[in-house]
Amino acid sequence: MKILTHPTCQDHQVPEGHPERPQRLSSLLDHLERTGFAQDHAILHAPKADTEDILRAHPSHYLSELEKLSPTEGINPVDPDTWMSPDSYAAACIAAGATCAGVDLLLSDQEKRVFCAVRPPGHHAERSGAMGFCLFNSVAIGALRALEHPDIHRVAILDFDVHHANGTVDIFMDQPEVLVCSTFQHPHYPNRLFDIAAPNIINSPLPAGSGSFEFRQAIEKDWMPALERHQPNLILVSAGFDAHAHDPLANLNLFEDDYDWVTRIIVAAANQFAQGRVLSTLEGGYDLEALCNSVTAHLDALVVQG
Repeated sequence: MKILTHPTCQDHQVPEGHPERPQRLSSLLDHLERTGFAQDHAILHAPKADTEDILRAHPSHYLSELEKLSPTEGINPVDPDTWMSPDSYAAACIAAGATCAGVDLLLSDQEKRVFCAVRPPGHHAERSGAMGFCLFNSVAIGALRALEHPDIHRVAILDFDVHHANGTVDIFMDQPEVLVCSTFQHPHYPNRLFDIAAPNIINSPLPAGSGSFEFRQAIEKDWMPALERHQPNLILVSAGFDAHAHDPLANLNLFEDDYDWVTRIIVAAANQFAQGRVLSTLEGGYDLEALCNSVTAHLDALVVQG
């Protein structure tokens, strides 16, 4: 297993008190060092995504708009929740580049599992709009790169972040070769595209206060039959850990055992349909201790089920 990251991802700055802060990534990487995970699994510098890769998911005018909003100093708002500092555009390109490089590792048979420890997150970025801390939809960019490979005909994107994957749905709702499954608290931010009806879009809303039982029931009822039907050649994961009971931004009640469980479900599906190939990229998770422990449970399950 390889972990892809880059110091520039920590240089993306946000206002004081903003939950999507650089410490999310620095704390996680320190935790992986302390626990010995980083000694057993190589941590590599992720490259920037090529513009060609980003343009598969986002139009050129959107890239131009973000470049214009990128400040030479200080921070600029993109929307009420999303900000850019001088290094933010580069960090977003690296977050997208990590998924592309990870896809290449998987499809060249060099690895079976890749985790992208990057920020800013991506799954709220719609085709032509930044929102929810997200600039580029990294997981979508990785999926579209994979579909350029002659042996990849169907991809699944599985998203267990507490917030709905509106951006990923926006990009793929008319592309049946990409299955998008999302569990999320509802009603809750972003309240967009959660009611899209398409065979390849599986939305699993969970009311506030839901915990392990409701989450696991939704996965078994919604995701597993969809994966059986779709039979993806590759599985990508939008790995958000803000459904944890200790997370400050929402009101679901998951714990580390739930992230272990859902990861084992994902790996089993990958072993059945996708030659075991799973790429996971970090999305949400804002309580630092819960984030570190939950990511560890996720990575341990990815590795153990080789």
